[in-house]
Amino acid sequence: MNNETPRHSGAWVSFTYASFIGAAAMVGFGILFLPVDFWLKGYLAMGVVMLVQSCVTVTKTVRDVHEAKRMVNRIEDARTERLLMSVGKE
Repeated sequence: MNNETPRHSGAWVSFTYASFIGAAAMVGFGILFLPVDFWLKGYLAMGVVMLVQSCVTVTKTVRDVHEAKRMVNRIEDARTERLLMSVGKE
């Protein structure tokens, strides 16, 4: 069994943080400089914050489901391997 988990490079992690910060800044400045009333800007800002929070939650949930399936598969593989070893000894 291969127990190694893939790792991201430092450059990739830095790029993802930078792109998130850049996108958030661009949306923030776009909302700030819209020629509309303050209450509409606040409404749009709340929508953006909720959208980002929902994206983080969905991403974490999908990852957790995937990790749980991997763990179940590893446990089943270990059981199968143990069963094959016990059959091979007889």
